[in-house]
Amino acid sequence: MAKKTIANLAPSEYVGISAVLGAFGALVVLLVTRDILFAAMVFGIVFVVAILGLAMLMLAMTPNDTPEGQKSAPGTGND
Repeated sequence: MAKKTIANLAPSEYVGISAVLGAFGALVVLLVTRDILFAAMVFGIVFVVAILGLAMLMLAMTPNDTPEGQKSAPGTGND
């Protein structure tokens, strides 16, 4: 199995990461306030903020440029 980096995660994995973060926030609020409605609101807010944050980070990442030697001769050892 190939090594997964943050650059090649599937979109469903970003949704899963955001859902876990939202569930953690909701669990903390639920344990502190014991208000299910407020915990559900916190889940939604944290979920949306996490999705937006991950999307902005993915937009900020740029792929590496192709090295000069690889552009002219692909089999020279720097690929």
